[in-house]
Amino acid sequence: MGLIGMCTEKCDSQGEGTSRRRFLQHAGVVGAGLMLAGPMSALGLSNQSTEPRGKIASRGYAARNNSGVLSPWEFQRRALREDDVLVDIKYCGVCHSDIHKLRGEWGEEKYPQVPGHEITGIVASVGSKVTKFKPGDRVGVGPMVDSCGQCDNCKNGLEQHCQRWQTKFTYGFPDDSLPTGITQGGYSINVLVKDRFVIRIPDRMRLQDAAPLLCAGITTYSPLMRESIKEGDKVGVVGIGGLGHVAVKLAASKGAEVHAFTSTEPKVDDIRAFGAKNVVVVRTPRDLGPHFGSLDYCISTIPVDYNIGYYATLVRPFGSFTQVGMPKEGKLTLQHFMMTRNRVNLNGSMIGGIPETQEVIDYCARNNIKPDIEIISAEQTNDAWNAVVDKKARYRYVIDISTI
Repeated sequence: MGLIGMCTEKCDSQGEGTSRRRFLQHAGVVGAGLMLAGPMSALGLSNQSTEPRGKIASRGYAARNNSGVLSPWEFQRRALREDDVLVDIKYCGVCHSDIHKLRGEWGEEKYPQVPGHEITGIVASVGSKVTKFKPGDRVGVGPMVDSCGQCDNCKNGLEQHCQRWQTKFTYGFPDDSLPTGITQGGYSINVLVKDRFVIRIPDRMRLQDAAPLLCAGITTYSPLMRESIKEGDKVGVVGIGGLGHVAVKLAASKGAEVHAFTSTEPKVDDIRAFGAKNVVVVRTPRDLGPHFGSLDYCISTIPVDYNIGYYATLVRPFGSFTQVGMPKEGKLTLQHFMMTRNRVNLNGSMIGGIPETQEVIDYCARNNIKPDIEIISAEQTNDAWNAVVDKKARYRYVIDISTI
C-alpha cells in the first residue's frame, strides 16, 4: 500500500502551525435526501449532461467505527462548483491503506466514512469553467481531490507535498463545506473532484485494470523513476502484494533485473511470471544473507512493522532503499547496526503528483502493463479486507460499483 490516506485539518493560505500539527497528528505516514431540482433526482446522476444545481445524492459502503466493518450508507456530496468534475464510478480498487485508515490504525478518524482512492468511471457532469473534460469521458481519481494550487510544489506537479498542508485526500479529510464534514471515497456510486485532479484513462485500457494503477501503480512508479531505473539495474522488490506485484512488472518493463522477496511461497510462480529473475522466499533473516549488497536499488511495499535494517543490507554501498508500505501507526523497526554495514540511503515515498500519475497510466497503456485483479461485489468487501490482511489476495481486489 502507498503512503496515503493522510487526514488533515483545513489550512488557510498561510499554513498555520495548528493546521500543521493536526496534519502530523492524523498522517499515516491520505442518511441522504436528494436536493436536486428536476426529474433526474430520482435517478441519481448517471448520464447527467447538465450541471446539477444542488447537493448530490450518493450511496456507498461506509465504516461506522474503527471496527472497519463496512455496510451500505446513503449520504450527500456538496453541489457542483465551476471547476468540478462529477464522476459516475464504475470500479474502485481495494488498497491496504483503506483498511489501516478505516480501522483507526493511523490515528483517530471521523465516521461514517467511505474509503476508496483507486477510482475509475465516466464523467457525468462538469462545472461551467471545465474545458479539459466532458460528460462521457473515461477518467480516474486517485488519492487526492484538491490542493492549494499556488505553492511551488503544487505548481510543479507535487500536489501530494503541498507546502501549505492543503493536500485534500480522497476520503477522511476534514472539510466543513461538505455535508458529511469529511471527504468520502470511491466505494460509492459517484465522486466530486477538482478538474485538475482528474486522470484521463486511455481507450485501450479497461477501467477495472486502470483502477489499481491510480495508487499501487503511481506509488511504485514514482520512486522507480526517481532512481532512473534502467536496463541491467538490479532492483529488489520486497513484499509482493497489491503494490509489490505492480512494482515487479514496472521494473521489469524498464529492463531491470528484478529480485523479489516474499514470505508467501505459493506466490513464487506468479512472481516469476510478473518478470522477476529471482524470487527469494524469506522465512528468517538468514535467508537474506546470500544477497547482501547485491542490489542497485530496493523498494519495500511491506505494510506492517518489520526490521527494515535486514532488508536495507541487500543494497550496495551508497545505494537507495525506499519504503512505501505504511504500517500501523507508521512504525518500523530499525536495526541500526545493519544500516551501517553499507551506508544505504533510506527514504520514503508517498504516491506521486498528478502529472506523474497521468504518466504511469499512459505508460502502462502503451506497454500493456496491468495489475492482476479479482473483481468483487460491494457486499464481498469485508471478506476481501480480511483476505488482504491474511496475504490471500491475488493480487488486487477491485469492486464492481454497479453492485452497490
